[in-house]
This record gives sequence, C-alpha cells and structure tokens, in this order.
Amino acid sequence: MSTHSSRRSFIGHAAAGFSTLALSPYAHAQAAPKPAQPEHAVTAPAAIEVNSRPIPDFEPRDRSRTRFGSLQYRSGLVLTSPHRGFGGLSGFRFLDDKGEHFLALSDQGSWFTGRIRYAGGKMVGLDDVEAAPMLNAEGRPITEKRLWYDTESLARDGSLVYVGLERVNQIMRFDFAKGGTRARGEVLPTPGALRKLPYNKGLEALVFVPKGQPLADTLIAMSEGGFDADGNLIGFLIGGPTPGQFSIHRTDQQFISDAVLLPSGELLILERKFSWFTGIDIRIRSIPLKTIAPGALVDGPVLFHADLGHEVDNMEGIDAHVTAEGETVLTMVSDDNFSLLQRTLLLQFTLAE
Repeated sequence: MSTHSSRRSFIGHAAAGFSTLALSPYAHAQAAPKPAQPEHAVTAPAAIEVNSRPIPDFEPRDRSRTRFGSLQYRSGLVLTSPHRGFGGLSGFRFLDDKGEHFLALSDQGSWFTGRIRYAGGKMVGLDDVEAAPMLNAEGRPITEKRLWYDTESLARDGSLVYVGLERVNQIMRFDFAKGGTRARGEVLPTPGALRKLPYNKGLEALVFVPKGQPLADTLIAMSEGGFDADGNLIGFLIGGPTPGQFSIHRTDQQFISDAVLLPSGELLILERKFSWFTGIDIRIRSIPLKTIAPGALVDGPVLFHADLGHEVDNMEGIDAHVTAEGETVLTMVSDDNFSLLQRTLLLQFTLAE
C-alpha cells in the first residue's frame, strides 16, 4: 500500500487485502481460523536475500518536515524478498546495543535474524539475514500444532527470549544460549485470565523489565483488544515482585500492537486503529513504568501520531537503542500480512524530547 494512493483507493485495497488485520472488532469477528500449518511458515533454517529501498521522507506531501510530535525522522526502508516466507513481521528486538543485529518474528511462527547496515547514520540495507522455524520442546516447528502459529509479541532478557502466541494466548520461552534460533521453546505458566483473552485479540505486546527498574524481573504482557469491565485494555505482570493484572486506559478506539521500555523508565506503547473510511492510524504513548502495579489504571501522553499521509503501514513492532552520542532511537517494523497491497517497512526516529 503506498501512501501516495488516494483514500478511496486505500479503502478498496483494504477490502481486498486487509481482512487479516487485527485492527477492528469487525475484522476480528469475521476472521476465519487459518490452517494448522500456515502457508508462509518457514520450514528449515536458510540464509535469505532481502532487498531494500530507501524512504527519504516520512511525509511525502511536505518533504521539508522531519519532526513528528516528539520524534525526529531519521530514515526508513521498504523491504522485499524473493523468499516466500519473508513478511508478516510482528515483533522486533535488537540483539546488541548499537542498533545493528536484530531478531524478528513473523506471525506465522518464523524467526528472522540479520544486521542493519548504516551509512551516515541512515539505514541503507539488511545483511546476513537468516530465516528459521520456531521450534517446540520436541524440536519440531510449532506450526505443526493447530493454531500454534500466531506469534505476535517478543521480549528479551539476555539470552532468554519470550514469545506470545495470540490465538492460544500462551507464552513460550527460548534460551538462545542453546543454539540461537534453533533453541527449543518451553511453554510458561500464565494467569488463567490471560489464557481467556478473546480469540485473535490476545497477547500482542511483551516487555521484560531489567534489573535496576521498578518491577525488575517482571514480564509485562499486554492484550491487543482484551477489555476490563470499564472498556480499558488488559495487561498482566508475570513473575517479578508483584504479579497481577492492570489496565491501560483506552482512548480514540486504539488497539495495542507492541511496546518497548526505555532506560529512562518510560514504557512506550505502539498503538493502531483501522477504519474503512479513514484508513490506518498509528500512534505512540508514553507511560511511566513506576505507575504500573496490580489493579492500577495507567495512562500517558501521545508522543507520535501518523496516518495515511505518512509512510506507514500496519506497524506492529517497536524497539529502542541509544547511540554513542546519547540519542534514543526508536525502530518500528510493519506486518504486511503477506499481501501484495501492503509493505514491510523499517522506520527509525530519534526521540527528541
């Protein structure tokens, strides 16, 4: 989907190709279950080719503009690949402090690793990209089990990697010290309320809280569209000093798609909504980690907002790193739903304030 298309064109494209988007109650209600072994699941580890095209301007209608809310646009890429399994990127985490080596997952049970190549501080391409199937405790692809494929969320604690599966509302843990993407996953015990989240509106964001922060050693799990009695979005504190359930104030009919914790103690939540009349809408909210506790209702200001007038798509993953100059850089990735009408985008911004 190009942001240069008219709104009417977008709506036509959406009707044809966005049926799998988890963006509206209507889409959730009408979505049919996918097969047990998804069409685009990776079946064996392989080095793959990923091509990139730069996005020089985030707002094509005003190429002089680089500031968007609290974010300053740095660079972006449109990613394509001849590899059939590439796409559907729903989670993204850096494996180093330089913002280069990354781990991503598709929503069809596949890992992707690689390195972002920079020139003059701007992203110019991806190198050393490898795809691999996500494995269960028996060493078999998780997609062999019915509905165990909708891998939507990703968190990392050193070599330990956590993955949230949306349709079955389960969390798996992988120890990358035991073979990297060849590591076998184990299913973690989770609260009963988490496993009862609505079908296809379940686990969408995972964040692990490191030592030195409030709630250290806690895995924060947030639902895309599971609501409490007051219509707020549901989150869970798993492990750590104070496990329990909390709520995120929902505004403007937004759904959670991912989150990242900054060293400053701010939890940034990536949100989106979709309308057949206005298209896709993306924003980032900031919530102080210190306000999150069992039973709490948390909220925070909007730092960033974008829509069809900008170079966005179905943005589903976010991570952050701090440069040698002390700048906080946010990286976002989009899920193209393996649709010819959508794009896999990699975008980077500097947090300006």
